[in-house]
Amino acid sequence: MSEENSRPRKPAKHAKLVELTRVMGPVEAEVIKNFLESQGIPCILQGQMVQSVYPMSVDGMGELKVMISEEDLSLAKELLAEHSQT
Repeated sequence: MSEENSRPRKPAKHAKLVELTRVMGPVEAEVIKNFLESQGIPCILQGQMVQSVYPMSVDGMGELKVMISEEDLSLAKELLAEHSQT
């Protein structure tokens, strides 16, 4: 497999991003992001700036949002549901 084929595709510039889930820490967010990208679903983490300034979570301020393309939403939900059951 070529290196280019092993990279996850990038979200289209015109794609509408939707929130897949919210997590309270960067480790969990990265695990979800890496899992989705290994399945070919690109995603973006929002909220990392707050984590870098305030390395703790108070009243949801440290939440990270996993954002994906609207067209990938149903598949991503299905994959996460299957993954969380194992």
